[in-house]
Amino acid sequence: MALNFPIKGALFDMDGLLLDSERLFMETLVQSTEPIGISKEDTEAFFVTLVGTSNKETSKHLSSFLPNHVEVTIFEAEWRNLYRARVEEGVPVKPHVRPLLIGLQGAGIPMCVVTSTVSRVAQKKLSKAGLDEFFRGVVAGDEVIANKPDPEPYLRGAAVLGLEASECAAFEDSDVGTTAARRAGCLTYQVPDLRPAGVALPNLDQYVVKDLREAGCHLGVLSKALT
Repeated sequence: MALNFPIKGALFDMDGLLLDSERLFMETLVQSTEPIGISKEDTEAFFVTLVGTSNKETSKHLSSFLPNHVEVTIFEAEWRNLYRARVEEGVPVKPHVRPLLIGLQGAGIPMCVVTSTVSRVAQKKLSKAGLDEFFRGVVAGDEVIANKPDPEPYLRGAAVLGLEASECAAFEDSDVGTTAARRAGCLTYQVPDLRPAGVALPNLDQYVVKDLREAGCHLGVLSKALT
């Protein structure tokens, strides 16, 4: 299959890009904050500021968002336990993911996941979604020194494939992740998912697409007639 761009590898964010897990994470946060008097609207507006951040950054933001009488460590542990229980039930795969992965696989393009999620959880999510078979490896948030928006995760992902980042296409949903991919030198597609209201997309010479189908068609691994 002839590609529109001479890429040799593909690097994928996971939450909010391959899996609809960000929405699930937001729903469980709403469940956790409603009993302490925080509205659904305020919680959802807060959550979108967390998209793409590491666990450490999430904890920092939580401490400034929650009321003073709430013990942040206990709250976060209970929230994450609730989320993990939902993950055990399965996480929905985002639209057009499988056709794109199959198309890249058919074109002989090796793939790696680059995520801020810790390794154990990332592996479990991918396995439950039936996507793990497509990827040569996973670069997780607990395996790097500097998380996104630092380029390290994407540089590491390219190295897993035996490639330079400039030889890879990256697929992201968040501004933080898109920044990391572009800093690494990847050809980058951004598929915006959950976003803060009124916040413009960064201008990083990325391709902004409505979904992964559009990205696949633009890259040349999906046919508009078949997707």
